[in-house]
Amino acid sequence: MTAVTAWRADPYTDALRNGRGPLFLRRDDGWLLPLEVERWCEAPDRADRRVLERCRGTVLDIGCGPGRLVAALAAEGRRALGIDISPEAVARTARLGGTALCRSVFAPLPAEGRWDTALLIDGNIGIGGDPSALLRRVGQVVGPTGFVIAECASVDVDERCEVRVDDGRGGRVGRVGRVGRGSPDGRSGPDGRSGGGGPGAPFPWARVGTRALARHAERAGWAVSGRWDLAGRHFLELVPRSSAVRR
Repeated sequence: MTAVTAWRADPYTDALRNGRGPLFLRRDDGWLLPLEVERWCEAPDRADRRVLERCRGTVLDIGCGPGRLVAALAAEGRRALGIDISPEAVARTARLGGTALCRSVFAPLPAEGRWDTALLIDGNIGIGGDPSALLRRVGQVVGPTGFVIAECASVDVDERCEVRVDDGRGGRVGRVGRVGRGSPDGRSGPDGRSGGGGPGAPFPWARVGTRALARHAERAGWAVSGRWDLAGRHFLELVPRSSAVRR
């Protein structure tokens, strides 16, 4: 089974419908990584606005969640598409006026190889548990002059782990960390429903800080062309290494 099942089941769907958590990714050691559902369901904040300002051309938001970024771009008359494996996330994006497909980044995508900007915001660099593999896939999705804006963890970390979707009511609770939006659409993952506070089956996830992301990007054929911090959040802009050499 795939991670699709977990993100289509409660409690994630309930959290998006209600516009609030609590919701976590739970490691097997009991560490709960909060998912910032309330922020995702609000209008773009200052850090989001900086990301939107840096987007150019056509924009693909990978793991778009409830669609605040896609809807904001659409409101400006810009061509943007969100992809997410949660039907509720896609439906909420549409209600905000954005366009989204219920699709994994690893599945065939519209306009593949022609997107100008790809977004991996709110922790979505963790999709699939392998940032290098994810970035190689994104390299197939964007055009030859396209680029990626990726959000990093706020700490210097390079972690691959297994997690479960959890609303915090089931299982033991350990230390609490911080992670981004979620809605990962990796190729493998949980197959159990997690309603009623019970966590689903584990699936792969990753967390990377700025230094680790730069290393993964290099392995995947990207170069860092910009970096910035705002409102406690951290971002890198990546361009194809061949494009960086030409510059």
